[in-house]
Amino acid sequence: MCDVQRSRDYRRLAINKVGVKDISYPITVMDKNDAFQYTVARITMYVDLPHHFKGTHMSRFIEILNAHRKEMALDKMETTLQKIKEKLGASSAHLEMEFPYFIEKRAPVSGAKSLMEYTCRFIATLGEQFDFILEIRVPVTSLCPCSKELSRFGAHNQRGIITAQVRYREFVWIEDLVAAIEECGSSPVYALLKREDEKHVTEHAYENPRFVEDMVREAALRLLAMDNVTWFSVSAENFESIHNHSAYASIEMDKRSSTPAGPACG
Repeated sequence: MCDVQRSRDYRRLAINKVGVKDISYPITVMDKNDAFQYTVARITMYVDLPHHFKGTHMSRFIEILNAHRKEMALDKMETTLQKIKEKLGASSAHLEMEFPYFIEKRAPVSGAKSLMEYTCRFIATLGEQFDFILEIRVPVTSLCPCSKELSRFGAHNQRGIITAQVRYREFVWIEDLVAAIEECGSSPVYALLKREDEKHVTEHAYENPRFVEDMVREAALRLLAMDNVTWFSVSAENFESIHNHSAYASIEMDKRSSTPAGPACG
């Protein structure tokens, strides 16, 4: 049959990224405590397309995804991208996977166990070299230092999200990265709290007031202390409880040059 995608295009315009976006698909992710965790990801796959080809073979992305879905782990991404390049005859390939990841947590006083959900993303590109970014989004509680200082009693607090992206030399566990970032708010967030836990969390937050500026600086210090991390971008967003807007701050740094870096991957 005629291969329409490989027919010649005469507009002489190469395409940077062409492929499939927002596929919902089951994957297996490496788990520090249980070896593997099964989850469902939203997946995006792209390749570049030379100017002389009319199109790419979209079905081949799905074939590769089906063949390699059990290998969608941090240490297998480069192999998967190489297969995409070979199968589609491309010089570069790009793969993103966003998925919920669950970590068992104990409530701080009662010890009650529950599963806490964290949104994670793998961002991988293979051209002449392999590039990989691990992203995690960690919910936290933040209590406003200004509100605490001004008020006769109490202080306003809210839930926030700290987003961290890292490049690294060697394998990094999602659990270890979450544990480091989770310490940067006024208090961690839990899926299950008993009354004695709620008292502890409320008082702990009150004793540890944090602006978004505090949270990104605390996170940056922890990432700077991780020798394995070579580059990072960290941002904090507070969903304000007394304002109709969010508060936001971010820091990005390339540790190899010890200077602020360019824009993070979106």
